[in-house]
Amino acid sequence: MIVIRFRLAALLRTVFFAASMWLVACSHPSRPLTHDAYIWQRAWTPAVTQAMQGSAGDIRAWRVLAAQTDRAGRLRVFHPDRAALLASGKQVMLVVRIDGQLVQWDEAQLLADTEALWKDWQGGDIRIAGLEIDHDCGTARLPAYAHYLAALHPLLQGATLSITALPAWLHSPDLSTVLAQVDESVLQVHAVRDPHAGLFDSALALHWADDYAQRSDKLFRIALPTYGSRVSWDAQGRLASVQSEAGVLDAGDDSRELLAMPQDIAGFLQQLQRDPPSHLVGIVWFRLPTMQDDRAWNLATWLAVIRQQPSHGEITATARPSSTPGTLDLLLQNPGELDMSLPKVVALPQACALADGINGYALESSRDTLSIKRLQPGLLHGHSQRVIGWARCATQGAQLHVEP
Repeated sequence: MIVIRFRLAALLRTVFFAASMWLVACSHPSRPLTHDAYIWQRAWTPAVTQAMQGSAGDIRAWRVLAAQTDRAGRLRVFHPDRAALLASGKQVMLVVRIDGQLVQWDEAQLLADTEALWKDWQGGDIRIAGLEIDHDCGTARLPAYAHYLAALHPLLQGATLSITALPAWLHSPDLSTVLAQVDESVLQVHAVRDPHAGLFDSALALHWADDYAQRSDKLFRIALPTYGSRVSWDAQGRLASVQSEAGVLDAGDDSRELLAMPQDIAGFLQQLQRDPPSHLVGIVWFRLPTMQDDRAWNLATWLAVIRQQPSHGEITATARPSSTPGTLDLLLQNPGELDMSLPKVVALPQACALADGINGYALESSRDTLSIKRLQPGLLHGHSQRVIGWARCATQGAQLHVEP
């Protein structure tokens, strides 16, 4: 009886200890994810420097586009503002972009170009943390890519070597070989599918991140978007152009605006923070938003997403006299700091007999009323306005109704 009681007591202590450890583990939240930002601008304008200054308190490191291959596979070197980088006080990861369409390269020459670039950034006061290679190649090129990375790594003399990885590589047995050559990686989960499917899908991104975490025990980050793109197709349905840093919504049948909505990215980020995949240590944002970047979020919106702050604001619609006698301009206004989603519909009063939409809006009419309907999702930057149409109304004081 004494032996039985002893074993039972021991068993209970074991169960209690295991339960206690489980409760301790569950009671401790996961470590906060760090945040890096890609500076992808070729021209370092005052707007880039201002954006760096405004966001440096939330950013761990800048990932700076330093060079890109040309058609011959040689590196074309860019000239970031080193004084601005030094003044920011942040560490820097240099990024070399190797064109994914490059069928082959002279590895010795590419290594020599990359080493020369690396040495050019050594010896100054900027804290150079490492080098990232961005090469969005097909899976057939992964063995050659791994060979290049294996030869490059010793040239960095102990500094971090990182790469950008694609979800399309997840099913390739060569991915493990590529990851074995680097210290860490960045999984890109935006703009990696047919543009018809959109820019970002949170459910797919989570699935990719979980799968990626199983392929290696190396630390990794996830690249998330802060931007939109206008994608156009030709008459045969072939991709004609992608514009990511120009301006106005296009209502044409052969184009579409793709946009990463801040509320979607914020929700995804909250999911990652609650239940991060193994080895995930941070986020890399593409790209640093500036005041000159019409298709990126504004800086306040980006920082609110990083800080997981709620987005409060409201878009108003007003009708004001236009330069054409007898007509009114239909105007959306966002008086707040944060970017807000464009409303789906702006309904006009019955006193309005004629109307039409512009800048991503079109006329929709019913038996009794006219409305201006959004053609595709978009954002209205904080402290900005947009004319979305015109109307001819019997009264000047037309009251518009916004349907979010």
